[in-house]
Amino acid sequence: MLRLAAALFTLFALCLSAVAQAQSPVRVTDAWVRATVPTQRATGAFLKLLSPETLQLVGVRSPVADVAEIHSTRMKGEVMEMRAVSSVLLPAGVVTELKPGGFHIMLLQLKMAVTVGQKVPLTLILENDQHERQEVTVEAYVRPLNARDGIRNTPEN
Repeated sequence: MLRLAAALFTLFALCLSAVAQAQSPVRVTDAWVRATVPTQRATGAFLKLLSPETLQLVGVRSPVADVAEIHSTRMKGEVMEMRAVSSVLLPAGVVTELKPGGFHIMLLQLKMAVTVGQKVPLTLILENDQHERQEVTVEAYVRPLNARDGIRNTPEN
């Protein structure tokens, strides 16, 4: 009887997990934030997103910053230009990478320094074609100040 109850409980837990994963609008991997020095008031956050349906990343927030924005970086002539954007398209079934030198998240007016080894919570705000919004929260690992795209010195989320 105990084995049957344990087996049913395990099956129930697996079903709940599958439902929770099916409701998650995107898969987020390799989320990381660049470390800061004590007086630094801004840093970048980077990650990879894979969505089963076409969505847009329309916002972000984090408890470590008063302001969090989606930014784009591009070369304009010989000058690197960074500016806030209202959204980033996440095509269905395609990995969209927010990385240094491209689309990324800026955490501004930091409330504290972020140091290597910490985890920074990020809440991503996603919107579908019907303008319905969903949120996904992820913990981004803090990597060293000199971290670049492609360096995997922390586990994936």
